Amino acid sequence: MQWTLVVPVKSLARAKSRLSDTAGDGLRPGLALAFAQDTVTAALACPAVRAVAVVTDDVLARRELAALGARIVQEEPGGGLNAALRHAAAAVRGPRPDSRVAALNADLPALRPLELARVLDAAGEFPRAFLPDAADIGTTLLSAHEGRELHPAFGPDSRARHRASGAAELTLDAVDSVRQDVDTGDDLRAALALGVGPRTAAVAARLLIPGQ
Repeated sequence: MQWTLVVPVKSLARAKSRLSDTAGDGLRPGLALAFAQDTVTAALACPAVRAVAVVTDDVLARRELAALGARIVQEEPGGGLNAALRHAAAAVRGPRPDSRVAALNADLPALRPLELARVLDAAGEFPRAFLPDAADIGTTLLSAHEGRELHPAFGPDSRARHRASGAAELTLDAVDSVRQDVDTGDDLRAALALGVGPRTAAVAARLLIPGQ
């Protein structure tokens, strides 16, 4: 069974503010774009993925991610992340109402296609499921079977909120690349240790990261 992934991408100019101690204002937009490019590239290479839809209002992100093969869904203004995901899920299900849909974070630069396939295979056992992030506080993937709504609750403490919403929590070993999102300098170091995609590696090479 294949999935359609919905990937939200924040305006690049406002993205990754928590990386300010690692990347200056001039580098953070490029780093955020590189994260998204490597995430989308890996997702499209996953055998369990039929298509990737990126929801964003950022012009540069739309252009660069469309060039990789992602479908672009225009974000509705003012609704926030969870509203954007609901909108995008509805958009991709318009022509294919039987689609299995999963929301995937855009900041997974170490993402490996076969690890993502393992997560999606496990998610297929439940009407709705989610994968906690490496910190066990947030969420990197939320899935819904055909006929089920995503009911996204991303944001602070999303692991607890998704669990409270009735989604099954996936507990898998050896899927670190799907759990390692990047919000802080420590997160970036952890992703680099796993092995990031080429675009993130190129931008990260311009940073002075202690312990890299």
